[in-house]
Amino acid sequence: MPEAASPSSRRPPRARYRELTLREIKDLAWEQVAEGGGAALSLNSIARRMGLTGPALYRYFANRDALLTELVREGYRGLAEAVDAAVPGAGEADPELRLRAFVHALWTWSAEMPHRYLLLFGTPVPGYAAPEDTFEQAFRPMAVLFDVLAELPPGPAETRAVSGGPLRDQLAGWVDARGGEPLPPEVALRAVRCWARLHGLISLALVGQFTATGVDPEEVLRVELDALLAGH
Repeated sequence: MPEAASPSSRRPPRARYRELTLREIKDLAWEQVAEGGGAALSLNSIARRMGLTGPALYRYFANRDALLTELVREGYRGLAEAVDAAVPGAGEADPELRLRAFVHALWTWSAEMPHRYLLLFGTPVPGYAAPEDTFEQAFRPMAVLFDVLAELPPGPAETRAVSGGPLRDQLAGWVDARGGEPLPPEVALRAVRCWARLHGLISLALVGQFTATGVDPEEVLRVELDALLAGH
């Protein structure tokens, strides 16, 4: 009995060709980003490498920013998928193990995909403003972090920090993306502190700032995570 055709093979040839061409464009674009950052992205250069004219490529992406936006979306999707796959759900593990899994997932993904990480969290590309929908995707990993940190009791320093003043007002508008409920300001502050520590270490490590120190940034990360957990 013959095998059933896959969904992709049942699509019209023109649709399959377009899909393959889009994938090749994005693969070449990621190569440019890896070599020179987001500012190095050039549709004309990609067209030359593919043997296409500039106008032919513009049928797929209207301009550089449209292609850059697609790369940003793809980067955030990849990060969110890595986090979702690594972090156990609530009730499957205690919050400390879930937080360690989150940190390990982000650290590992950034080490394996440094150019994607730096496009998302590094120096902004001059003249480029990301659409709002990219921020929704960027929030997916943060929502996982909120879930994990909400299970940890607040530390005394966090409780004091959000007892009043402008910081409490700024955090009061934060909403849990999964449940739609306002986040306790202690949880929001804990997430900001964890996010800042983690991204600070990753960014310094990826651009080689630890190289001359003789210090392993992953060891520093472990100490920082232990310190964060010790406060609870």
